[in-house]
Amino acid sequence: MGLLDIFKRRPQEEPAASETAADVEALEIYSGMRVEVTTFDGRLLFVAKLIGPRGSSAELHQYSEASLPQDAEPVRVRIRGYNDHERKAVYMEGTIAPDVKHIWKVEELTVARIGNDRAFFRLDTDIDATITTFGGFGAGEQPCKLLNISVGGACISSAFRFHEDDKFLLKVKLLEDRDISVMYCQVLRIIDKGDSGYKYGCRFLELNENDEAKITQNIFAAQRKKRGVG
Repeated sequence: MGLLDIFKRRPQEEPAASETAADVEALEIYSGMRVEVTTFDGRLLFVAKLIGPRGSSAELHQYSEASLPQDAEPVRVRIRGYNDHERKAVYMEGTIAPDVKHIWKVEELTVARIGNDRAFFRLDTDIDATITTFGGFGAGEQPCKLLNISVGGACISSAFRFHEDDKFLLKVKLLEDRDISVMYCQVLRIIDKGDSGYKYGCRFLELNENDEAKITQNIFAAQRKKRGVG
């Protein structure tokens, strides 16, 4: 065999398409993935963690209140998650049915597509909030506006000048009857609005599972109130 023959790719050496698709799907779905569950017409049902995916089955452990009764009939849903490792949105479909309290069984789970867009529902807001910075010139508390928020990050407007990768504490009360939410943020995107100040796209840092659950519950409750539900 010649040297060129050793390095030549032969058609029969290519992996089968079904094996490639299965490998990709296994990489994109994992236990602990944060997901939101919606109807096919876009109504948010609840936010959860995807637990124990195996083949076409898994469980959903709720973060938030559910818009379905615990004795609901099986329903076909869309499940949109975020792969923290690949930084990609994962769009799935499946049929869910209630199991024990706050746990739903998923059957016929399939990946519909992978995208680079935002993975989670973002609640549009116009709420007064504050930014707390530490160290250096201008350290202290500054007013800002919370423009939108998701479980992973927020968009704010402020007259205060930040730079990419700057970090600060964001404090906001999403609902009058809820505690103030405090998030440690990092600036990812900056839009200079001229005389109107700046808009910042931020991600949350160092959130533990309890922090994520509280933020998600507050976002979900605010979204339901905004829609006049509950």
